[in-house]
Amino acid sequence: MKKDLLQEALRQLVPENPDWFGWAKIDSDGNEIPNDQRMQTKYVIVNEQHKEIATRPTDKSINDKLAELEKDYSDKEYQRKRLEEYNEIGTGEQFDMIYHGIDAWKTKIKSIKDKYPKPE
Repeated sequence: MKKDLLQEALRQLVPENPDWFGWAKIDSDGNEIPNDQRMQTKYVIVNEQHKEIATRPTDKSINDKLAELEKDYSDKEYQRKRLEEYNEIGTGEQFDMIYHGIDAWKTKIKSIKDKYPKPE
């Protein structure tokens, strides 16, 4: 999750040029960075083809944006869980419930909403 949010944070920081960034392959000591460890704030670089038009945001601005996206992601967990259960019911089953009586459908939907309440 975090790696995807890091990339989204970088895109949002330079929205006019969302593919501006890449990942360093060599650290500041000249050591090769393994692929599975490259996607970290400290290894964010400006892609060669974008150096004329993009400036790397500071680590603080990257981490602030990342924290904002992580909070938003966390705050919407209830929505993802509800959607998962709504999908488990199935469209056909929901239509059938509505056809036979909207109250049965409302009861089922309410039980899911109660199970995953919206945070205050």
